[in-house]
Amino acid sequence: MSKPYEIVNIVASVSFEYELELDLNKICIAFPDEVYKPEKFPGLVYHFKDTTVSVLIFKSGKMVRAGYAKSTDEAKNDVYRVIEDLRNKGIDVPEKPNIDIQNIVAYGKLEHDVDLEKVSYTLTKTLYEPEQFPGLVYRIDDPNAVFLVFSNGKFVCTKTKTENDLDRAVENLSRELQDKNLFLENVS
Repeated sequence: MSKPYEIVNIVASVSFEYELELDLNKICIAFPDEVYKPEKFPGLVYHFKDTTVSVLIFKSGKMVRAGYAKSTDEAKNDVYRVIEDLRNKGIDVPEKPNIDIQNIVAYGKLEHDVDLEKVSYTLTKTLYEPEQFPGLVYRIDDPNAVFLVFSNGKFVCTKTKTENDLDRAVENLSRELQDKNLFLENVS
Protein backbone atom coordinates (compact mmCIF):
# COMPACT_ATOMS: atom_id res chain seq x y z
CA MET A 1 0.00 0.00 0.00
CA SER A 2 1.46 3.37 -0.96
CA LYS A 3 1.84 6.08 1.61
CA PRO A 4 -0.08 9.36 1.36
CA TYR A 5 3.20 11.30 1.47
CA GLU A 6 6.69 11.51 0.04
CA ILE A 7 9.80 12.30 2.05
CA VAL A 8 11.49 15.34 0.50
CA ASN A 9 14.28 16.24 2.94
CA ILE A 10 16.16 14.57 5.75
CA VAL A 11 18.54 16.47 8.00
CA ALA A 12 21.06 14.45 9.99
CA SER A 13 23.81 15.53 12.35
CA VAL A 14 27.06 13.61 12.35
CA SER A 15 29.70 13.36 15.06
CA PHE A 16 32.45 10.99 16.05
CA GLU A 17 33.54 9.38 19.31
CA TYR A 18 36.25 12.00 19.69
CA GLU A 19 36.57 15.52 18.37
CA LEU A 20 38.60 15.83 15.20
CA GLU A 21 40.71 18.65 13.87
CA LEU A 22 39.95 18.70 10.15
CA ASP A 23 41.91 20.91 7.80
CA LEU A 24 39.11 22.29 5.64
CA ASN A 25 41.60 23.97 3.30
CA LYS A 26 43.15 20.56 2.62
CA ILE A 27 39.69 19.11 1.92
CA CYS A 28 38.93 22.02 -0.41
CA ILE A 29 42.16 21.32 -2.33
CA ALA A 30 41.30 17.59 -2.52
CA PHE A 31 37.79 18.47 -3.75
CA PRO A 32 38.16 21.69 -5.78
CA ASP A 33 34.48 21.83 -6.76
CA GLU A 34 33.36 22.13 -3.13
CA VAL A 35 32.62 25.48 -1.48
CA TYR A 36 34.65 26.78 1.45
CA LYS A 37 34.53 30.49 2.23
CA PRO A 38 35.48 30.79 5.92
CA GLU A 39 34.95 34.56 5.91
CA LYS A 40 31.25 33.92 5.19
CA PHE A 41 30.57 30.52 6.78
CA PRO A 42 32.76 28.30 9.02
CA GLY A 43 31.95 25.05 7.24
CA LEU A 44 32.79 23.49 3.92
CA VAL A 45 29.79 22.68 1.72
CA TYR A 46 30.21 19.26 0.12
CA HIS A 47 27.77 18.58 -2.73
CA PHE A 48 26.93 15.30 -4.38
CA LYS A 49 27.01 15.88 -8.12
CA ASP A 50 24.23 13.40 -8.84
CA THR A 51 21.74 14.56 -6.17
CA THR A 52 20.47 17.61 -4.30
CA VAL A 53 22.26 16.43 -1.15
CA SER A 54 24.84 18.57 0.57
CA VAL A 55 26.89 17.92 3.67
CA LEU A 56 28.31 20.71 5.77
CA ILE A 57 31.71 19.72 7.14
CA PHE A 58 33.15 21.62 10.10
CA LYS A 59 36.70 21.85 11.44
CA SER A 60 35.62 19.86 14.54
CA GLY A 61 34.67 16.92 12.32
CA LYS A 62 30.98 17.50 12.91
CA MET A 63 28.81 17.34 9.82
CA VAL A 64 25.23 18.12 8.84
CA ARG A 65 23.59 16.24 5.98
CA ALA A 66 20.58 17.79 4.23
CA GLY A 67 18.65 17.17 1.05
CA TYR A 68 16.39 14.71 -0.66
CA ALA A 69 16.30 11.09 0.47
CA LYS A 70 13.63 8.43 0.22
CA SER A 71 14.47 7.01 3.65
CA THR A 72 16.62 7.51 6.72
CA ASP A 73 18.79 4.60 5.52
CA GLU A 74 19.48 6.49 2.30
CA ALA A 75 20.39 9.61 4.29
CA LYS A 76 22.78 7.59 6.46
CA ASN A 77 24.35 6.06 3.34
CA ASP A 78 25.07 9.60 2.10
CA VAL A 79 27.09 10.22 5.27
CA TYR A 80 29.07 7.00 4.77
CA ARG A 81 29.68 8.04 1.16
CA VAL A 82 31.18 11.39 2.24
CA ILE A 83 33.38 9.67 4.80
CA GLU A 84 34.57 7.19 2.18
CA ASP A 85 35.29 10.04 -0.28
CA LEU A 86 37.32 11.88 2.38
CA ARG A 87 39.24 8.75 3.37
CA ASN A 88 40.00 7.98 -0.30
CA LYS A 89 41.64 11.42 -0.59
CA GLY A 90 43.80 10.82 2.48
CA ILE A 91 41.70 12.79 4.97
CA ASP A 92 41.85 11.06 8.36
CA VAL A 93 38.22 10.53 9.36
CA PRO A 94 36.93 7.60 11.43
CA GLU A 95 34.83 5.08 9.52
CA LYS A 96 32.08 4.84 12.13
CA PRO A 97 30.18 8.06 12.71
CA ASN A 98 27.34 8.76 15.13
CA ILE A 99 24.42 9.74 12.88
CA ASP A 100 21.36 11.37 14.42
CA ILE A 101 18.33 12.13 12.29
CA GLN A 102 17.24 15.64 13.28
CA ASN A 103 14.30 16.26 10.97
CA ILE A 104 12.30 14.50 8.28
CA VAL A 105 10.25 16.68 5.95
CA ALA A 106 7.47 15.12 3.92
CA TYR A 107 4.65 16.37 1.78
CA GLY A 108 1.47 14.62 0.83
CA LYS A 109 -2.26 14.71 0.27
CA LEU A 110 -5.10 13.70 2.55
CA GLU A 111 -8.08 11.84 1.12
CA HIS A 112 -10.40 14.89 1.32
CA ASP A 113 -10.37 18.67 1.32
CA VAL A 114 -10.13 20.22 4.79
CA ASP A 115 -12.28 22.87 6.49
CA LEU A 116 -9.39 24.93 7.86
CA GLU A 117 -11.61 27.45 9.61
CA LYS A 118 -13.38 24.67 11.52
CA VAL A 119 -10.03 22.97 12.27
CA SER A 120 -8.67 26.22 13.73
CA TYR A 121 -11.38 26.46 16.38
CA THR A 122 -11.88 22.72 16.96
CA LEU A 123 -8.30 21.56 17.51
CA THR A 124 -5.77 22.98 19.95
CA LYS A 125 -2.25 23.96 18.92
CA THR A 126 -3.28 25.44 15.60
CA LEU A 127 -2.41 28.72 13.94
CA TYR A 128 -4.53 29.92 11.06
CA GLU A 129 -4.41 33.42 9.66
CA PRO A 130 -5.84 33.15 6.12
CA GLU A 131 -5.29 36.83 5.41
CA GLN A 132 -1.57 36.25 5.99
CA PHE A 133 -1.09 32.72 4.59
CA PRO A 134 -3.49 30.12 3.13
CA GLY A 135 -2.23 27.21 5.24
CA LEU A 136 -2.96 26.13 8.80
CA VAL A 137 -0.17 25.16 11.20
CA TYR A 138 -1.04 22.24 13.45
CA ARG A 139 1.30 20.87 16.13
CA ILE A 140 0.96 17.42 17.65
CA ASP A 141 2.85 15.99 20.61
CA ASP A 142 2.70 12.25 20.06
CA PRO A 143 4.69 11.85 17.98
CA ASN A 144 6.26 15.29 17.88
CA ALA A 145 5.33 16.78 14.49
CA VAL A 146 4.28 20.03 12.89
CA PHE A 147 1.91 20.08 9.93
CA LEU A 148 1.18 22.78 7.43
CA VAL A 149 -2.27 21.86 6.07
CA PHE A 150 -4.02 23.43 3.08
CA SER A 151 -7.74 23.41 2.29
CA ASN A 152 -7.22 21.09 -0.70
CA GLY A 153 -5.90 18.40 1.68
CA LYS A 154 -2.25 18.86 0.79
CA PHE A 155 0.15 19.00 3.71
CA VAL A 156 3.78 19.33 4.72
CA CYS A 157 4.96 17.49 7.82
CA THR A 158 8.16 18.35 9.66
CA LYS A 159 9.87 17.69 13.01
CA THR A 160 9.64 13.89 12.97
CA LYS A 161 12.89 11.98 13.47
CA THR A 162 11.92 8.48 12.35
CA GLU A 163 9.88 7.10 9.49
CA ASN A 164 7.69 5.28 12.03
CA ASP A 165 6.92 8.61 13.75
CA LEU A 166 6.15 10.17 10.37
CA ASP A 167 3.71 7.34 9.59
CA ARG A 168 2.05 7.72 13.01
CA ALA A 169 1.84 11.51 12.70
CA VAL A 170 0.12 11.37 9.30
CA GLU A 171 -2.24 8.62 10.52
CA ASN A 172 -3.08 10.65 13.66
CA LEU A 173 -3.76 13.79 11.61
CA SER A 174 -6.06 11.96 9.21
CA ARG A 175 -7.89 10.13 12.01
CA GLU A 176 -8.37 13.31 14.05
CA LEU A 177 -9.75 15.23 11.07
CA GLN A 178 -12.06 12.31 10.26
CA ASP A 179 -13.24 11.76 13.86
CA LYS A 180 -14.04 15.45 14.35
CA ASN A 181 -15.73 15.77 10.96
CA LEU A 182 -13.23 18.36 9.71
CA PHE A 183 -13.02 17.07 6.16
CA LEU A 184 -15.12 18.67 3.46
CA GLU A 185 -17.13 16.53 1.12
CA ASN A 186 -15.29 16.56 -2.22
CA VAL A 187 -17.50 17.72 -5.03
CA SER A 188 -16.65 16.27 -8.45
